[in-house]
Amino acid sequence: MKSDSPSKPAPLKKPDRTKTYLTAIFLILLLWGSAYKTDATITQLITGLPEMGNLLVEMFPPDWSYIDVIWRPMMQTIQMAVLGTTFGAIIAVPVALFAAGNVTKSVFLYYPARFILNLIRTIPDLLFAAVFVAIFGLGPVAGVLALTFFSFGLISKLLYESIEAIDPGPLEAMTAVGASKLQWIHFGVIPQVMAQFMAYLLYTFEVNVRAAAVLGLVGAGGIGLFLDRTLNQLRYDRASTIIIATLIIVLIIDYASTKIRERLL
Repeated sequence: MKSDSPSKPAPLKKPDRTKTYLTAIFLILLLWGSAYKTDATITQLITGLPEMGNLLVEMFPPDWSYIDVIWRPMMQTIQMAVLGTTFGAIIAVPVALFAAGNVTKSVFLYYPARFILNLIRTIPDLLFAAVFVAIFGLGPVAGVLALTFFSFGLISKLLYESIEAIDPGPLEAMTAVGASKLQWIHFGVIPQVMAQFMAYLLYTFEVNVRAAAVLGLVGAGGIGLFLDRTLNQLRYDRASTIIIATLIIVLIIDYASTKIRERLL
């Protein structure tokens, strides 16, 4: 007679950890090779710690009287971020539509748009600022243009990926009833990505406020000019005032932006 008792399950095998070990070894070798080629060692870090401590001692207490000098360039930094983000977002919308594969079928528009976006994102904002300073001279104009190009590359990338992920149902329905391409975009694409677009706009503005504070180091206006000046003069107490003021502004903008994005999404 056959036994009615259930058969015993096969014993579980331990997962093979060879891949995990090889990955860990590869990462360790990569870190070691990078540190060796860049001459970055733990010894240098340890020997530099006392100097870091001395610098912090010189930065405190901050020179709060310097606030009267830096509040105008601080406002200029925020204005640069506003203008750069706005101009970049305006340019990003049509290019993102051209770069979205489900909207643009023409290879003569799709590939050039993708190439432009890849090219723009390759160039850092500081390099943009340095180039525009050489063209337009010192001042906020160069900073606004640098932030415009940076915002354009970032928003376009995020936006066209959102466009490609939209629900195709409404688009197919509009095509079936003979809607034109502009109607197709206006009523089928834009309503589905508007909330994401506004979230990307706010996120880019946050990033640009931080970036605008640094662009002044290459002469592109804003608070960075004063930060560079105080560092060159070894006035670290004033530099700490600028850093703390910038941090407060960034935290306020980040908090407000987060609350707005939560409501949008």
